Amino acid sequence: MFKENKLIAYGPVPSRRLGQSLGINNIPPKVCTYSCVYCQIGRTSQLQISREDFYSPKKIFNLVEKKVKDTKLKEEYIDYLTFASDGEPTLDRNIGEEIELLKSLGIRIAVLTNASLLWKKEVRSDLKSADLVSVKIDTVNEEIWQEINRPHGSLHLKKILDGIIKFSKEYRGELITESMIIKSMIFRPEEIERTANFIVRINPEICYLTVPIRPPAEDWVRSPTEFELFNAYLLFLQKGINVEYLSGYEGNAFICTGNVEEDLLGITAVHPMREDEVKEYLKNAHKSWKVIETLVHDGKLKETIYGSSKFYVGDLLHKYKN
Repeated sequence: MFKENKLIAYGPVPSRRLGQSLGINNIPPKVCTYSCVYCQIGRTSQLQISREDFYSPKKIFNLVEKKVKDTKLKEEYIDYLTFASDGEPTLDRNIGEEIELLKSLGIRIAVLTNASLLWKKEVRSDLKSADLVSVKIDTVNEEIWQEINRPHGSLHLKKILDGIIKFSKEYRGELITESMIIKSMIFRPEEIERTANFIVRINPEICYLTVPIRPPAEDWVRSPTEFELFNAYLLFLQKGINVEYLSGYEGNAFICTGNVEEDLLGITAVHPMREDEVKEYLKNAHKSWKVIETLVHDGKLKETIYGSSKFYVGDLLHKYKN
């Protein structure tokens, strides 16, 4: 079992889908079933599909409970407790138990999953108590899936899609989907239509079309043109899907709940922040830019440019050292 760390609970952060979301980082970096080219956390260092005991469920509960209390003391609110991790959250063998424990806090629970393990019956069972589950469906084309999501070698797209369908029939909570669209993907209407036809079968509450807005794992990744994105949107809409596209950033409503340095490192390790977001955060916390200069100097925070914006990204491994 990995060393527990108080940065397992981070935020709350503004979410385009979930409002004010308190993140739960139940997977160490960077353990995942995929190594997506657009991932804002970077390339996957440990590709695997076997589930493990990473952290103690009780410890996760205690850390989240403390964050909730700290947030309430700041007279701020939380819409969701969200499993949004450094890797695929369902690799955590204890996620079902963790969801049950967190239910006692009286806040809705969301899980953001790439859906790659939903073919496993125990994974579908573990997620049944979550209030909202977001599943990633970038494509139903094997070739594009291999190019964009770069899955573990033993995974098969058909098996994953079958698992998503089974889950949609069993799950009683709010099911939403997310499809990332990047410039390198071939915008053939028939491919987008195939993806839309599949999503119709699972009948999600809403389907989000997203584009990369933070520094991706591969620097060649670019967003599609507005024309391409709008055409994809129209195609989904024509299928009767409740669709929205998310192409803007969430806003600067990041909340400081205690130690500014720890909060920043916890957020930026899974949610890179734009320079203006960091400035607003420090202003609200009554701290100077010296905090950032020190974190960058110590190697705990990194500066990177994406598009026309400067971002600050937390060192994924720093919080697990010592």
